[in-house]
Amino acid sequence: MKKLITLLVALYFFNIALHPTDWHFIDNVNLIFHEAGHPIMMFFGEFLHTAGGTIFQIGIPALIAFYFWKREEFFSASLILFWVGQNFINASIYAGDAIVQNLPLLGGDAAQHDWTNMLSMLGILKYTPLVADILFYIGFLITLAAVYFSFINSKEID
Repeated sequence: MKKLITLLVALYFFNIALHPTDWHFIDNVNLIFHEAGHPIMMFFGEFLHTAGGTIFQIGIPALIAFYFWKREEFFSASLILFWVGQNFINASIYAGDAIVQNLPLLGGDAAQHDWTNMLSMLGILKYTPLVADILFYIGFLITLAAVYFSFINSKEID
């Protein structure tokens, strides 16, 4: 049964990786964590306030995976790792939009683009495509690792 679950989860997340600009069900959850990160991080300066959305969007699933790993629930941890990888891929799309700013944002035209602001603050806005590619490939590699760890941890316990 665990191998079937792994296969279904892998298919879902690889479909997301193949169509990263489409809106997927899990993006509703990701958006909640992303938006929550901004006010929570506002006490740590302008950069971390801006980065807080992406930090929480990736960090919350990573913390959940770590929680399961610490409890030695490795199969559960490996399934959550798919979600971590997907959030890196999702962040790559947002980062890649930093220059052109075509993505619809909450708040409409008045909304600030996190990645435009962050990359500008760092003085690397011209490297937007490279930053987006790095985030995408990190996410894809994490997703591949999730497949590997899910299958090696999918042995049924009698």
